[in-house]
Amino acid sequence: MRFDLRLIKRTGWLTGSILLLGILLVLGSYLYGWSLNPMHRIGDPIDSLNHVPIFHNGSTTHSSGRSTSSDGYNLGQKYQCVEFVKRYYYQRVNHKMPDAYGNAKDFFNPRLIDGSLNPHRGLLQFVNGSRSKPKSDDLLIYDSSFFNRYGHVAIVASVSKREVEIVQQNPGPFSSSRKRLAVRYEGGSWYYEDKRILGWLRKN
Repeated sequence: MRFDLRLIKRTGWLTGSILLLGILLVLGSYLYGWSLNPMHRIGDPIDSLNHVPIFHNGSTTHSSGRSTSSDGYNLGQKYQCVEFVKRYYYQRVNHKMPDAYGNAKDFFNPRLIDGSLNPHRGLLQFVNGSRSKPKSDDLLIYDSSFFNRYGHVAIVASVSKREVEIVQQNPGPFSSSRKRLAVRYEGGSWYYEDKRILGWLRKN
């Protein structure tokens, strides 16, 4: 019995130490710009889509200040997901959003009907369950979650019959910038299997 108690105490101490270290690393990333992934420094280019680079952010909560284009257009907080998709649309399709601010989930307006113009973003908006099939260069919008109240945005890189590949910035310090998502065609509409996906935006 004595051995078991000692083992429990040691295990508890070890667990507490690991938890404390994790908290310190997250705080260090948030306050001082530490990268939680030792393989990359914050701001390292890790991928690209159509020659638009994707940068490492260290941790999902980190920000390195505001990014703007050469003509002063607000692209968002450096290395966050929003900054990449706005920079991509600015460089790839020469698009500026009329409303240049807002969190990722705010890109989607739930009051709009499928296929109508989202005036704040200057893009057509489609719901998850749209009659319009997903296309390359669509801007994909995720709702908030328990661990992420801001939502998430990504760009569709390619589309096949049952699958879509997305490219994203700031998915997490150890997560891939690329991800494959299942899609299905049912009852004349297209659905992403991931229920957090609200819909997608597209330049007309």
